[in-house]
Amino acid sequence: MAIIFERLVSRNLVRFVSSELDLAGIKINVSRFIEIAIIGSLLLLVIVSFGLTIFLGMPSYYSALAGIGAAVLYGVALYAILEYIIDKRKTFVDDLLPDFLQLTAANIRSGVALDKAFIGAARPEFLYFRDDILLMGKQIYSGETMQNALQNLAARYRSMQLKRTVRMMGEALRYGGGMSDILNQLAKDLRGQMTIKKEVSGQLFMYTIFIVFASVVGAPVLYGLTNKMISITDTIWSNILQQGPGALNAFSSTGTVSFLKPHAPTVQPNQYYVFSIVAIIIISGMSSVIISSISFAGAVKGLRNMPIFIIIGLVIFYVVSLFIGSLFSTIAGGT
Repeated sequence: MAIIFERLVSRNLVRFVSSELDLAGIKINVSRFIEIAIIGSLLLLVIVSFGLTIFLGMPSYYSALAGIGAAVLYGVALYAILEYIIDKRKTFVDDLLPDFLQLTAANIRSGVALDKAFIGAARPEFLYFRDDILLMGKQIYSGETMQNALQNLAARYRSMQLKRTVRMMGEALRYGGGMSDILNQLAKDLRGQMTIKKEVSGQLFMYTIFIVFASVVGAPVLYGLTNKMISITDTIWSNILQQGPGALNAFSSTGTVSFLKPHAPTVQPNQYYVFSIVAIIIISGMSSVIISSISFAGAVKGLRNMPIFIIIGLVIFYVVSLFIGSLFSTIAGGT
């Protein structure tokens, strides 16, 4: 008996996933997508949990937590991919919308009806937006009203500009008005908004440079330096302890330095190394999101640069660690 994965989750989640798939333009059954998410998460949970326990000897408690974390990250990654595709479609439509409106207005001025003007303005370079326009035309020819067809078109994209355009066109259809003039004015206003966004993005460029340098360069350099210094200090301390208690008692044999009570470092090099890697991944990854929010007023576009920022941060961390280790190799005993 086949498992219907759609029934394993709540109806609200099913509706949400269905809406996300429609906005992303992905032609896949909701139950199939949920099946991919559930099976992938379970496989990651099992593989990571048993893999860490069997091959690395990690305690089962920590392995289970790592497996749960991997499963959650898999779900988050699927959601992030959907959001990225949705945002990409939204940006594409926002960029072409002024040209499309002007082409539609030109068709209306030539005496073509509004529905045919829309279809005639759907150029091949508009890609999937053209397909949606043609689908809208089929809905109109099958008896759907123009206003409902426009609303269905706007519902396929998470574009506020498209929704406002459809609302303005709906009011013009309801109360009357020169549709060609309205479309031309909308196209002009949209181009003005795009120009303002580019100017604001240019003015914020210096903030972007500072954030990139601080997160992708500065933080990995400091973590690499601190990581290697902790390793060197731990090595020096181990050498002191190998000499016996007399090496420590020598510090307190005179009254001038009797207040000194040296003790072993509480932070182990391996612990700080893991902390550094996690911190660099978080800082570098979040910096791409912050930069996207500043430059594009949305965090989703930062997902594209997130892997690049993380890789650069980790590379700088390892380069600095190797460089510092080579400088102090004689002190650290070759570390």
